[in-house]
Amino acid sequence: MGLSEPEVVVLAGGTGGAKLARGMADAIGAERLAVIVNTGDDIGIYGAHVSPDPDLVSFWLADAIDDRGWGLRDDSFAVMDALRALGVDVWFNLGDRDLAWCMERARMLGEGLSPTAALARLNEALGVRAQVLPMSDDPVHTWVRTASAGWCAFQEFMIRERAEGLIEGVEYRGAEQASPSSQVLAAIAGARTIVIGPSNPLASIAPILAVPGIREALTAASAPVLAVSPIVGGEVLKGPTAAFMAFAALECSAAGVADFYGELLDGIVADENVATLATLQTDTRMDDGAGRARLAAETLSFAEALTL
Repeated sequence: MGLSEPEVVVLAGGTGGAKLARGMADAIGAERLAVIVNTGDDIGIYGAHVSPDPDLVSFWLADAIDDRGWGLRDDSFAVMDALRALGVDVWFNLGDRDLAWCMERARMLGEGLSPTAALARLNEALGVRAQVLPMSDDPVHTWVRTASAGWCAFQEFMIRERAEGLIEGVEYRGAEQASPSSQVLAAIAGARTIVIGPSNPLASIAPILAVPGIREALTAASAPVLAVSPIVGGEVLKGPTAAFMAFAALECSAAGVADFYGELLDGIVADENVATLATLQTDTRMDDGAGRARLAAETLSFAEALTL
C-alpha cells in the first residue's frame, strides 16, 4: 500500500494523539497510516516556524522523541543558553536540532512550499513512512482567554501562563478562511477507519474540525469514526483538558467527550461505558510500546465490528 493510500486516519494533537499514532503505525505498518494534526499551536519564534503538534507526531513515529515528552532525544540547548546570555527572554525552549528542523521548515515555507510539502520533506529526512498532514496549509491560531491574563495565543497560555486561570473563551482564529489540503481530504475519503485520538477535544481536535470541509468530509466518509477518550480513571493524564471541558460545560468523562463530538461518532473507546454510544471498554493507558500497539489493535478490531 503506497503512501497515497492510507487505510487508517488518526486525528491528533498533543501527547495522547501522538502516542496512539505511533501505536497504529506499530500495529498496522506506517505506510497504511495518515495522521491529520492540529496546527493551531504553531508559532513563529527565533527565526523558525515551530509546529508543535505535527512535530510531536513526527518525532514519535521516528522513534526520536525525548523522554521528557517533547523535542528530539538527547538534544542540546546551546542556542537557547546563548540567547539567554544575550539577554533574550527565552520563554519558549527549543533544542538545537529541534530548532534546526523548525528553521529549515521556515526556509522552505519562505521559498513557497506549503506546510504539508515542507513537513513531508522533513519527515523523509527523518525516515517517517506514515503521512503526517497539517490540518490546513492556511494559518489557524488557537487563542485562549482567562480571567487573569485576558486573550493569549495558545503557546503563551500553556507556557507563560502555565495553563492556569479560569478559561473564559477559546477562538480558532483564521479557521473560517482556511481549507483542508487535498491530501487531508483524500486521506479521509479513502480511509477504512478514522480515529480521533485521546487528545484535548477543545484545544487539539476542535481546531481541526473548525476548518471548513473537514467535519463534512468525516461525516460523508464511508469509514466508521471512533474517538479514544483522553479521560483515564476519571482523570486527565496530562494537560489542561479538564479546564477546557469545564469551559464548554462538558462533564470530564468519556460521556462528556462523546457529547462534544456528537453525531460525528460511530463509537468510542474508553475505560468506562458510555450509555449513549457503542463503546469498547478497555484499558486506554499507553505506558509503553506494547500498550500503544494493544490499544491500536483493539480500536481497529472494534471499528471492524461496527461495520459488520
